[in-house]
Amino acid sequence: MARNAEKAMTALARFRQAQLEEGKVKERRPFLASECSELPKAEKWRRQIISEISKKVAQIQNAGLGEFKIRDLNDEINKLLREKGHWEVRIKELGGPDYGRVGPKMLDHEGKEVPGNRGYKYFGAAKDLPGVRELFEKEPIPPPRKTRAELMKDIDAEYYGYRDEDDGVLVPLEQEYEKHVIAEAVEKWKAEREARLAGDGGGEKEEEEEEEYIYAVQDEEQSDEEMRDATEGGEGAQTFIAHVPVPSQKEIEEALVRRKKMELLQKYASETLMAQSEEAKTLLGL
Repeated sequence: MARNAEKAMTALARFRQAQLEEGKVKERRPFLASECSELPKAEKWRRQIISEISKKVAQIQNAGLGEFKIRDLNDEINKLLREKGHWEVRIKELGGPDYGRVGPKMLDHEGKEVPGNRGYKYFGAAKDLPGVRELFEKEPIPPPRKTRAELMKDIDAEYYGYRDEDDGVLVPLEQEYEKHVIAEAVEKWKAEREARLAGDGGGEKEEEEEEEYIYAVQDEEQSDEEMRDATEGGEGAQTFIAHVPVPSQKEIEEALVRRKKMELLQKYASETLMAQSEEAKTLLGL
């Protein structure tokens, strides 16, 4: 009996008893908005939902609640927002105002519109949760692309490497390396020459032939007969005979001129003019 008396004296029991006595029993909100058929009640339930949203938005501003509590509060707020949207649709069906069009936007405590992704919105400390902050970071503005004129403006001779020798460092290095390479080539040639001389007894004659100046140009006015006389030795000397006639430079030029004339005549002269020209050459004996 003492236990029941203690329960009856609690604040909740006294409050419930006072409500029953006054006849003000709190009515529960319908689970579905379609179950309500009265416009004033629909307006009342919408205001009740807005009040609950305001309380939870005030709670979620506290970043010390922990990540899981903040996520749960944010989910509850989004659930209430969806429920509020159902009641606004029902109010419109019952002949009330269209709150979806004329209602205010959802703002946070800073007065900014609540950010969201595909209908899901983040409030208060939920915007700073791991993985959420990256969703709302703005991408950096890409640097402006340069035009062709701007790119060509900075291109000069140094860009192509024409001024690499002006620093006074590259030229001495190249000269030193060039001397080194030439010295190595000369040493290699001398070693090969001494090896050939050691291996062949008649090396002196070959040496004279090798040291002959290969760039010497013979006199162009020297005739074929003089060339033949020069190459002929004594009675037992070998005579070199050209089995194929080699034309001179003058003959080649004349042949080219004749060929060019024929090409021009074939291109611009008619057949009658060509026949007359051939007949004239025949009469003149050309």
